Amino acid sequence: MPSHDFRAPRLFIDAPLAQDARVALDRDQSNYLGNVLRLAAGAEVLAFNGRDGEWQAAIEGRKRPDGLVILQQTRPQDRLADLTYVFAPLKHARLDYMVQKAIEMGAATLQPVLTRFTQASRVNTERMRANVVEAAEQCGILSIAAVAEPVPLDRYLSQRAAGRLLIFCDEAAEVQNPIQSLQSAHEALQGIDVLIGPEGGFAEEERALLLRQPKILRLALGPRIMRADTAAVAALALVQAVLGDWGGESG
Repeated sequence: MPSHDFRAPRLFIDAPLAQDARVALDRDQSNYLGNVLRLAAGAEVLAFNGRDGEWQAAIEGRKRPDGLVILQQTRPQDRLADLTYVFAPLKHARLDYMVQKAIEMGAATLQPVLTRFTQASRVNTERMRANVVEAAEQCGILSIAAVAEPVPLDRYLSQRAAGRLLIFCDEAAEVQNPIQSLQSAHEALQGIDVLIGPEGGFAEEERALLLRQPKILRLALGPRIMRADTAAVAALALVQAVLGDWGGESG
């Protein structure tokens, strides 16, 4: 696979991409290219849509950038590991940060769940999707993660596929070597769900419900209590290193 071009601006374009195709820019994209980056017609950017790979494209437009002409493919489309990040929503900037880091870590789906001690009862999924796209643009990511609507924890557990591994990051679990714990689950997996709870912890009935789930791995993230956004990075790094695609294999 060709190496990444970290110098060229990248744009997510919600349209089919193919050689010689022409696609229109929306107002925000036109403003970004013309007024923020000071690019004019003829300048080149990278475009991707999450389906057709990454493409070199040239800006078109007289007074301001208003479209792209697609030139040639720079990278073929890839596929994210089947990894869902399940989390109790946080407030505002910390949720933005957590979403961005989950995308950088390779999550394919973001699933907010509402628990008794969830800090934020209202979740702006459109803002989450904007953060997903921004993280993908900035980090050379080709696939766009799905953002699911928030659901109560019990409904999520009742609807999830039983064959998926549920990694329950539980601050009440006995501290053991997390690498060894994850290696014990290294078998033919039908997807992985990583669950981080609210900073107030799970209620006892919620923990009991979780521990009754099939194919569950209860995981402690070391001897220190982490904030939820820190725990997200730690947990996803561990999972990707042992069970995910950091070893060159997709899940």
